Amino acid sequence: MSKLAMITALGLAATALLTAAGPAVRAETPSAGPTQYLPLRTEPEPKLHVDPPLAEPLVGRRTAIIPYRTENFRILPIFGVGASDVSPRAGHLHVTVDDLPWHWADAGGTGAIVLAGLPAGEHKVLIEIATPEHHVISGKAVSFTVPAAPGQHH
Repeated sequence: MSKLAMITALGLAATALLTAAGPAVRAETPSAGPTQYLPLRTEPEPKLHVDPPLAEPLVGRRTAIIPYRTENFRILPIFGVGASDVSPRAGHLHVTVDDLPWHWADAGGTGAIVLAGLPAGEHKVLIEIATPEHHVISGKAVSFTVPAAPGQHH
């Protein structure tokens, strides 16, 4: 028997075995959410959730670790007009501390803002989600107190 005839015979035997085994198995696609591979025609409004700073680092190290999460919005290092067409929606954060006249953009998507070496006293941090063109969509502020270190007065 030639190699071609043998390969053909094996292929036919495999097909017969699979057909006799029952209906074809298909991968189930979850219907719970959109895929990142296709653009969305409509998207739900993005939401930002911000929690209070974690207690231990705030007291022990004067470091505010502020957890956040987004819904219907991905934090990515993309900027400019072309990036606004990304689907599902993406952008970055604007972070403002103590109502200062400046802020910074955070595109890391780490799930937390970390502020180290804060002086003792009251502080406010405003976290905003923004489009790749820096248009603010929404924001949340969190206020907290950094305690004085033992023996320190403020």
